[in-house]
Amino acid sequence: MAAKPRSARVRYPLGVVVPYGPDDRTVTKLAASVIPGPSTSEPTASENWVGTRIASDSKVAREIHRFFRAHHVRTVMTAQAVVGCPHEEGADFPHGEDCPFCPFWKGKQGSGTDNSRWNALHSVRIEKLGISYRFWLPERPAR
Repeated sequence: MAAKPRSARVRYPLGVVVPYGPDDRTVTKLAASVIPGPSTSEPTASENWVGTRIASDSKVAREIHRFFRAHHVRTVMTAQAVVGCPHEEGADFPHGEDCPFCPFWKGKQGSGTDNSRWNALHSVRIEKLGISYRFWLPERPAR
């Protein structure tokens, strides 16, 4: 098992990378946002990348790096778990309903449920801006 990097001190602007997917082990969308300061909860810039191998795509990692550099990001925080489906409530399916495309997330996300899916964010990785972002997803149980 590879050693995790040392934690960096959080310096703003903060870049945030969050993985989404059809289940808790498959990443098909990365959302990157820029938080300008500690008293601001709304991002000033956001960008999304989608694909079947998005979590390990070095081209996407370079694009995220360029996006963060363009916004003067000094620290990056990455979620270490898939936090929800890649479809957007209100845009891809009605508010308060489950995503019809991702049955795994039924009852686990959206405005019609509690916010327990965000519990996965208690485990985050904080580091200085770099050109590689990794996600430690839960191991599949033996069958």
